[in-house]
Amino acid sequence: MNVAVKPASVAEALKAKPDGVLEMIAAQCGVPLRHVFDELPHGAALHVAGNRFEEIWQELTKWGDVLFIVHTSDIVLECKGLLPPGTAAQGYFNIHGDSPIGGHIKADRCAAIYFIDRLFHGRRSCSVQFINGDGEAMFKVFVRRDEKRELIADQLALFEALRAKTVQ
Repeated sequence: MNVAVKPASVAEALKAKPDGVLEMIAAQCGVPLRHVFDELPHGAALHVAGNRFEEIWQELTKWGDVLFIVHTSDIVLECKGLLPPGTAAQGYFNIHGDSPIGGHIKADRCAAIYFIDRLFHGRRSCSVQFINGDGEAMFKVFVRRDEKRELIADQLALFEALRAKTVQ
């Protein structure tokens, strides 16, 4: 019988699987994802206030095709495409344009925006993750990989520049 042992703390879980799925660690430990981000090694998770949503979104529209992910307990939805510009109206940030990424976001629920730079299953992974007031991910924007599974250099440079400019 294979019985999973629940880690005593987020720190213990991260020590056991430092490059694992952070949502799984949060679920195992019974904490919001944001708590796991805050326990990552120094520099792996830098954040700014959620009220910078539109400013950061507009910068992300310049990155070209990104990997847009919505991760819930029921689905990990991945979509590759341009982040279209958007405007605030009627309580939503409305995404406009001809892209597979579209819809309406409750931007006022964004409490923090994290710049995550860490190993994921042994490979460097960089993302911008929008976190709601419950401490859970609204959605994530990842630097894409090329055909060799390496981070796309131009997009990585844009990520690093935005993080440096935004998180001071």
